[in-house]
Amino acid sequence: MKTPADHAAALSEIDGLMSAELGTPDGDRLDVLATLVEAYDSKHFPMEMPNPIDAIKFRMEQKGLTPKDLQPMIGRLNRVYEILSGTRPLTLAMIWRLHDGLGIPAECLIKQPAALAP
Repeated sequence: MKTPADHAAALSEIDGLMSAELGTPDGDRLDVLATLVEAYDSKHFPMEMPNPIDAIKFRMEQKGLTPKDLQPMIGRLNRVYEILSGTRPLTLAMIWRLHDGLGIPAECLIKQPAALAP
């Protein structure tokens, strides 16, 4: 798959194969096409990791958490607000606790937010 037309054709064919059973010729074709589309999308439409603050806020929203709920992972409430406002960087210990406690990928938490970039 090399062109946008190839990509569109593959997506259309995938749509028709969505009910194919695993282990059947149609199921195998669906698997191959999905792999090709994924590779094409990764190359032509790369997704950048969100900045750490946005990732934390998104997970808070998903889980219905308040800043107070982050205290075990970040520290005192004023420290939580400093992190969420972008005025203080995450420490390595905070990153690991947020990763363990909220399931946010560590690679995302390590990324330096634009507000703190040199």
